[in-house]
Formats: sequence, structure tokens, C-alpha cells
Amino acid sequence: MNNSNRGKSEILLESGTNEIEIMEFTIYDELYGINVAKVKEIMMASKVKPIPHSHPAVEGIFKPRDKVYTVVDLPMYLTGKESDKQDKEIFIITNFNRLHMAFRVHTVVGISRVSWKAIQKPDKTLNSGEEGIATGIAQLGDDLVTILDFEKIVSDISPETGIQLDSIAKMGTRARNEIPIMLAEDSVLLSKMITEALLRAGYTNVLKFNNGEEAWNYLGKMKEKSGDGSMQEIGLIITDIEMPKMDG
Repeated sequence: MNNSNRGKSEILLESGTNEIEIMEFTIYDELYGINVAKVKEIMMASKVKPIPHSHPAVEGIFKPRDKVYTVVDLPMYLTGKESDKQDKEIFIITNFNRLHMAFRVHTVVGISRVSWKAIQKPDKTLNSGEEGIATGIAQLGDDLVTILDFEKIVSDISPETGIQLDSIAKMGTRARNEIPIMLAEDSVLLSKMITEALLRAGYTNVLKFNNGEEAWNYLGKMKEKSGDGSMQEIGLIITDIEMPKMDG
């Protein structure tokens, strides 16, 4: 499967229909999922060159064609145990945040299209705040699939890939810093990082929402409250494109 050939019209259709495509894969017979929009391709696992002093979950690098990819041992990351490499394991090659990453998994089951409304956000007993790596739980047929937060995984392994807050702080304070800014983002990690970046830049009035529906309902209330239907009290809206309940 090569995601680079997916047309823009199909991507727009997914947003318009409020649906997402999930690639299901297994690790120790447990089902997990990744948003297909983050997947470039899948390939059979191959020999990896180790890199000294790297994160325990980083196997090393490999170069299948013209690019070098960092290989993450996802079973190791999720369980903390070094896994015995099996025949016919799979590399999921991802394409997000301009990073070239390959994630080792045991099998790839297939791709399912599901409504965002069918994806539930894990409660705090499963997803302990900023430490949780599950963005949602999807019911696919008779199976429950845990959708992983790959941005969080990459940030854990390589913190320098995240937002550089020290650089933002050097920019100093900003005018109009009390203007309300709406942030709609389902990833706990990204929401935290963006909020911290805005606060470091001097923007103190950040309104956070977990999904598009919450943000939309808030805007509806603001519109009713204004009387003239305007949204002048909101200075900026930052939104993810694909989110539970309602797209960005």
C-alpha cells in the first residue's frame, strides 16, 4: 500500500464525510490502529543497522531505497520488553511531521473506514493525562482497536522533534496577548505542546477543546450570545483536520 498515490479528492471526501481510515495491525495478538493518512507504505521488515546510544525502542536505521528511515521497535516501546524478531514482521513507513520513520509490528490486518463518532476517547483510567498514548478506541466489527498517538511516541523517543519552547520564549511578549484563541486537537500531547508554545509567546487566553464537535458547539453559543451573529471575541482558531465527533 502506498499512501502517496491517494488523491486530494479522496482526502477531502474523508473530511467531508466525517470518516477516517484506520490501518489495523497486531502486536502480541493485540489490535492497534494508525490513521491511514499518516502511512506512506508498508513493507516486509528487513535488516537494521544499530545506532549506538539511541533510545531503547529505536532499533537503528535502514535504507530501502533513496531515504534513510529510523526504525522503532513498537513491541518494545509498548511493553518495555525486548521482542524476539519473527519472520514476516512488517515495517509501517509513516509520513508525518516531515520525519522518516518505520515502526515494526507483528502483522498488518487491513484497512477499515469508520465514522469519527464511533471512536471514543479513552477515559482517565486508561489514558493518564499527558502520559497516555491512545487517542481513541474504535469498534471495528467485533473487535476493539486502540488507535495510537504516534506523535506522542515519536516525542517520547526524540523530544527535540517537538515544539522548541525555548526558542519561542526568546521572541519575547506580544501585543494583544489576551485575545481568545481556540485550540481543537484530540491528541493530548499536541494540545499540551501547542498550549505551552502559545503561553510562552505571551498568549494567555487559550480555550482548549478535545474534538471538532466541542469547538463547533462553543462557536454556536458565542454566535447566539453576540446577538448580531459575529465571532469578534475569537481572535484565532487552531484546529486539527481529522478529529473525533466532527472534522476540523
